Amino acid sequence: MKLSVTLFQLITAFSGVTNAFVPRSSNHRQTHAVTISTSTLYAETAVSDASSASSKPTVQNIGLLTFDLDDTLYPIDQVVNDANAAFVTAMERFGFEGLDAFDMVNTGKIIRDELSATDPEKAAALTHTEVRELAIRREMEKIILARKLQECADDWATPVEDLSPIVRKPAEQWAKGAVSESVVQQVLTAWEMERHHSAERHIFPGVIDALKQIKKEHPDVIIGAVTDGKANPQLMTFTLAPYFDFCMSWEDEQGGRQKFFADLNGVEGTPELTWIYDAARHKYAILKEAQSGINAAKPSGIGSEESAIKPLVWPESYDDLVWVHVGDDLAFDVGGSAACGAKTILVELPKSMGQTAPFRFDTSIEQPTWATTSKSELEARIKMNEAAREHVTVEINTLERLPIAIDQILRDDL
Repeated sequence: MKLSVTLFQLITAFSGVTNAFVPRSSNHRQTHAVTISTSTLYAETAVSDASSASSKPTVQNIGLLTFDLDDTLYPIDQVVNDANAAFVTAMERFGFEGLDAFDMVNTGKIIRDELSATDPEKAAALTHTEVRELAIRREMEKIILARKLQECADDWATPVEDLSPIVRKPAEQWAKGAVSESVVQQVLTAWEMERHHSAERHIFPGVIDALKQIKKEHPDVIIGAVTDGKANPQLMTFTLAPYFDFCMSWEDEQGGRQKFFADLNGVEGTPELTWIYDAARHKYAILKEAQSGINAAKPSGIGSEESAIKPLVWPESYDDLVWVHVGDDLAFDVGGSAACGAKTILVELPKSMGQTAPFRFDTSIEQPTWATTSKSELEARIKMNEAAREHVTVEINTLERLPIAIDQILRDDL
């Protein structure tokens, strides 16, 4: 039977699909969460099963493989520290001296706390980039203001602390207007560039070899990133870029992000992460269409009630494809992707590798110096972590075993 799918159908109907990767058979079983120790996974799967892999047919194929980035493919703690150092260098280049690497972080926390006192939902929905940009601007304002007040004090031959509000208020307004938006953006760009460069320098061992093996064993797989930050693997030219087909950032999906954080900080709200993973599935559908050479003509009935309510019909060749998501965060990676039909691989590396997720969501432990997460958000995410644990399909403690974990999922998901 020949089926055709238009790009319009893929885009308009995608949000109504619960799981684009569910086989046609109604008796398809949902694989229960299984935590497989890496020693068992490696020893039994790689050695015992490898010899029979060629004779045992694999019924399932992987269609989509998505990754979280920070603390999954590289250590975010080291990366952010390097980027913060680049912030100091960039500020000095434009004449803003006397800062240290954590001034922007501390100012970002203050900005979020100030906004939380007046508009908690807006504060929670601020993106990392928005907070960083506001912090850069404020640091510039502080330095410009200090210089202006010193000029006034010198003119009046009086100490700065003795200047009256009549002098201070106009100086504060002048300082705000004196900040150059283009300079703010250049400093922000320097931070983001170093973030990507540092990520390339600190890629976890085994990542590139694992990606090479996956592409070799599954040449048609579409690989994407789903991240709550601003990183993009397609900008990491010397490491990740050759293997990634797309990147979905929370910061690019503001509607869903704002609702999620409003629910996360609300009393009655139930935070849902499906919006970002639905966006990833949507992107996959478009890329898969291009990959499959489906070039159906645009239907003439676009905009009509009939065309708007047509269900998404997947080609038969899509029906046996599996979606696997890889990440280090139980709530955001496991819980969110599993709710959209993905099988999940939880990456929990040894402490020596510098992952922060296992420690970042414990209110009794001091957060990383660069973190701006509020205590209430931490508490909410801890609850989400607990709920997501049962949705872990496979757990690994080294990225060298990622291809084996995927193979395990494809054999078990029948």
